[in-house]
Amino acid sequence: MTIELPGVIAEYFAADKKGNAEAISKCFTQDAVVVDEGNTYTGRDAIRQWMANASTQYNYTVEPFALVKEDGRTVVTSHLVGNFPGSPVDLRYFFVLEGDKIAELEIVP
Repeated sequence: MTIELPGVIAEYFAADKKGNAEAISKCFTQDAVVVDEGNTYTGRDAIRQWMANASTQYNYTVEPFALVKEDGRTVVTSHLVGNFPGSPVDLRYFFVLEGDKIAELEIVP
């Protein structure tokens, strides 16, 4: 099933699909915060490094399949398949947008 994602969120998933950490970091505000697997990454440099590490550590595909608005956040549920522990898994991505950038992202099972 294909869903229509807001612009910068679509850019995020497109860059993730290519494993392009630099393009992913450009989707975020300069002082954005990402929380993933209990770790917090603040700022574009930390976000770029987080994604670069994830891209080299595991091979995976992400397929967004649901989108809802919840408490001012855009929640995208995605199916991930790859060579990481616990695969396959459905994850929820909680996005907070600021203008045309992502200000916050929390990824949870």
